[in-house]
Amino acid sequence: MITQVLVGVDFSEASKQALERAGSWAAQCGVPLVAMHVLQPPAPMLPEAQIALPDPAWLHTMEDHAREQLEGWIKPYARASAIVKWGGPAEELVSEANPKTLLVVAQVGHSTLERLLFGSTAARVVRLAPCDVLVVRTEKAK
Repeated sequence: MITQVLVGVDFSEASKQALERAGSWAAQCGVPLVAMHVLQPPAPMLPEAQIALPDPAWLHTMEDHAREQLEGWIKPYARASAIVKWGGPAEELVSEANPKTLLVVAQVGHSTLERLLFGSTAARVVRLAPCDVLVVRTEKAK
């Protein structure tokens, strides 16, 4: 039995489609919809670069902005809540899920090179999740 629908939102068109599908599932199951956006901390590009911690006020502003955007996206959905976290998208989504969660993610059509270089959040979620995962297939915008 599903007790919540959790959807990852990165503010792309693909994640908007995933949110719509997640909202439908939540309504059909009569369970809360939880939308999550994961902010990734800035990291140096070269190993020899010195790590400087970002200004905490700047980080807080980024988090507030993401939360405002996400709350705007979920307004049309009853019983919806927003979560904004810092970290790796797949890992944070999986950490928020439990065996009674339906986890919804978008799968954007990447090229083989893009998958090799960047990996796939959807693939990592499917591999790591403790619950059922719905992958919403979308075509990459041309």
